[in-house]
Amino acid sequence: MVRVTTATTLLHFAGRAGDHNDRAMQGSPVLARELADRLGVPLAAVGVPRPALGTGWEVELASAATDLAAMQAQLDEVMTAGSRPVIALSRCAVALATLPVVARHRPDAVVIWFDAHADINTPETSTTGYLGGLALSGPLGWWVSGFGAGLAPGNSILAGTRDIDPPEQARIDTGAPLLVAPGPAFTERLLAACAGCPVYVHIDCDVLDPGIVPTDYGVPGGLTLDDLHDALTALATLEVVGVEVGEFEAAPGDDAATAAAARRIANAVSPLLT
Repeated sequence: MVRVTTATTLLHFAGRAGDHNDRAMQGSPVLARELADRLGVPLAAVGVPRPALGTGWEVELASAATDLAAMQAQLDEVMTAGSRPVIALSRCAVALATLPVVARHRPDAVVIWFDAHADINTPETSTTGYLGGLALSGPLGWWVSGFGAGLAPGNSILAGTRDIDPPEQARIDTGAPLLVAPGPAFTERLLAACAGCPVYVHIDCDVLDPGIVPTDYGVPGGLTLDDLHDALTALATLEVVGVEVGEFEAAPGDDAATAAAARRIANAVSPLLT
């Protein structure tokens, strides 16, 4: 396949979106600036940081609605212009706004969901009420978020996912989304699952093994930075229609550690940036 090359637009979702704490709103701008330095393009921020609420999905979604709508409109403009988006997210719940836009503009693209969690619960199956746990199921059309749907289950792949609730496993057992679990030959299995299709890559930093970078959750058995870099190098041989990276948190009280962790993530993601 001949890879399509376009201009790149860097966006930063700066607001809250189902946050348990303020650390992703503090960490995401650090990652965004690191990506801007790598790409050499201007950085456009969407939304305004506000104190985390740490409450149920309905209140969180209503609180984030204005910023999510702005994110959706901005991404629509970028993709309409034929530019490739690279987005630094605060939380994964921002995908409620981004993925329906991707599905509308590129229905041929497969969404690769790098995440320790499947995030395909619905309000009816969630035991926690956490908005982030509904982040992929909304774009899949399994509940009504208010931001649309359109992502076909067969065009979604869970990559590196290992913390799966029983209702989510029941969905996976139907074959869509497809699960590519961590383990031997991870990159080869993931590339085979893509079947040469264009890809949109979502990365939650907790897909990595705990302790590699600061993030809200730590689930053992994850990817190393080398695993992630190798997988993204393989995906870069396909047409990459966009990239989003979320759940990167600031290390409390340690700006140097936060900056170093942002560089580690940017290094791993670098195959998709060129």
